[in-house]
Amino acid sequence: MNNISSENQAVETLLNKGSLFLIAGPCVVENKEIVFQIAEEVLRICTKYNMPYIFKASYRKANRSSIDSFTGIGDVKALEIIAAVREKFNIPVLTDVHSVSEVEIAKSYVDILQIPAFLCRQTDLLVAAAKTEKTVVIKKGQFMSPESMKFAIEKVRASGNEKVGLIERGTSFGYGDLVVDFRGIPIMQKFEVPVVMDCTHSLQRPNQNTGVTGGYPEHIETIAKAAVAAGVDGLFIETHPSPDKAKSDGANMLKLSKLDELIGKLLKIKSALN
Repeated sequence: MNNISSENQAVETLLNKGSLFLIAGPCVVENKEIVFQIAEEVLRICTKYNMPYIFKASYRKANRSSIDSFTGIGDVKALEIIAAVREKFNIPVLTDVHSVSEVEIAKSYVDILQIPAFLCRQTDLLVAAAKTEKTVVIKKGQFMSPESMKFAIEKVRASGNEKVGLIERGTSFGYGDLVVDFRGIPIMQKFEVPVVMDCTHSLQRPNQNTGVTGGYPEHIETIAKAAVAAGVDGLFIETHPSPDKAKSDGANMLKLSKLDELIGKLLKIKSALN
């Protein structure tokens, strides 16, 4: 990799229109070995295809269906592992934050702060993230229209931070499903921000009676292809060597061994559009 700082890489990646980029990694930090395995393999794939790459992982899972669900290995320990990925591979890293106090903790370890979909209207959280001067990406709430996301962007920009992007992750359809309206991609791009398609969370089946979120991972390729065809700026894909053994969101993750072939197909679509 080049010797540009990971933070500058993050800004360049998100703002370089026309170059499809990838945000990918495990749902949550399980241990250092799994995290490094995933980061190394995704970086290999992205290097092969000359595709900009941002590593992602949650250091804590705050939004869980059941009290028994895995939430993390400890905040500082997990953040140190994410920061170690940045140091070892010289790539920008991203994690999500859920409160102002979490922003203060996480900002020293990552290049990009992600605002979860359920919290995209939380003014104090958006302002706190913006004031770190880090790049801020906001997931569109399942209950939000694409047009209404301009107000979330305005909160970041009004706080003096122009480094902001949006992530589409589907819209609630009844109680236990999500649908993707691909019209939202060009609508949100009109706000002059990069728009990313979350190809895995958009296939969740939330609010299951078992207390465990389900999903449709067999449709990840379909969502990703449609998003690229619609002109999306980047893709968000959670991946794991063994999704069936993952401690969070395994039901809608892409198996790591399938990523190389998928990226090859997606870049052919991207090339055909140019």
